[in-house]
Amino acid sequence: MGAGVLHARTAAARLTLNRYPPSAGLAALVNNYWTVRWDLRGQPPHEQAILPHPTVNLAFEAAGAAVHGVDRKIFTRRIAEEGRVLGVRFRPGGFRPFYGRSVAALNDRVVPARSIFGPAADEACEAVMTDGASDDAMVAAAEELLLGQRVAADPLAERVAGIVERITADPGLRRVTALTEVAGMTERRLQRLFAQYVGVSPKWVMRRARLHEAALRAEAGADVDWPALALDLGYADQAHLVRDFTATLGVSPARYASRG
Repeated sequence: MGAGVLHARTAAARLTLNRYPPSAGLAALVNNYWTVRWDLRGQPPHEQAILPHPTVNLAFEAAGAAVHGVDRKIFTRRIAEEGRVLGVRFRPGGFRPFYGRSVAALNDRVVPARSIFGPAADEACEAVMTDGASDDAMVAAAEELLLGQRVAADPLAERVAGIVERITADPGLRRVTALTEVAGMTERRLQRLFAQYVGVSPKWVMRRARLHEAALRAEAGADVDWPALALDLGYADQAHLVRDFTATLGVSPARYASRG
């Protein structure tokens, strides 16, 4: 499943996750749309854990539409009976043009979408949650809401997204000082830009990218060479990786791998 879904094999037996690309008009700001559907009628509820990315999400569900800021801890959602959710995963920095101020104010928070998008958010949620609505229809309702905001182009949002994508793609970027050279800006400016557009620091983004990769390797099913992986991901040694992984996910890498 990817995208931070922990214990993916177990999740696949409980829910269905699909992702869809944005239209060309929103591609600079939106990473993807995602839908989750489940039918657990007659079965126990399921608690799904997510290791969040440094991105803001807009979620539409039966309880209403809400904006989820960057979660700096594990996010756990309990699902039961039957239901569905449509989400908009913005690119890192991509929510800043809609919000109009520092997205750090949203960290670890969930706020009603209407407080940012106005009554149109509630109207879009009604359309999304219409009985029998297909994924295509739900995505179209979200697209209409976002396009209707008519946000101005923001070159900094695209630049920040590119920097974060570089961090994710290059495990060799292990220090903020190295990132400043890649980004072509001072450390102070980089820190301020990330606070305004991403909500978290470059160092936090680097650490989270390493943990995502470690979790994916652990779930791959094959024996993992933990000392080699630790070095590949920029940790000083295996013990450092184990401490970081355990502090964030609550279990050691080996225990996590054994759970599947």
